[in-house]
Amino acid sequence: MTEKTGQGETSGFSLLLDDQLCFALYAASRAVTQRYRPLLEDLGLTYPQYLVLLVLWEHDTVPVKDIGAALQLDYGTLTPLVKRLETAGFVRRDRDPADERTVRVSLTPHGADLRERARHVPPAMGAAMALPDQDFAEAKRILRQLTVNVSR
Repeated sequence: MTEKTGQGETSGFSLLLDDQLCFALYAASRAVTQRYRPLLEDLGLTYPQYLVLLVLWEHDTVPVKDIGAALQLDYGTLTPLVKRLETAGFVRRDRDPADERTVRVSLTPHGADLRERARHVPPAMGAAMALPDQDFAEAKRILRQLTVNVSR
């Protein structure tokens, strides 16, 4: 491909693919998610299911709306994930006795046991990313700030 200059450039920004931060984020996200796949398949999980379980492993019982807030997922996306985790025996859903409108998600013993089997995942992904600790922390900081800024 040949580079076309002067077209679509405004204030130092261009329409060249390599200049797009959004594409770098997209490519990195796809690569990371792809790298998770074999690690999570051994656990019987998809990446989004793993994220739900991370929230539950931290908090044990959580209202669906709080899981959605933590993962920035809407109810329509989250409900099928939770249902599949329930079918697999990792979680159970119950109505909150104090507020019947609230559905709480809790780990089952099988879901709690899976946490131990998943302990190898973060270090394996850290090794795959091969970033020094300082760069890893800085990347998380920048991405979190980017999320806040763009979500405004």
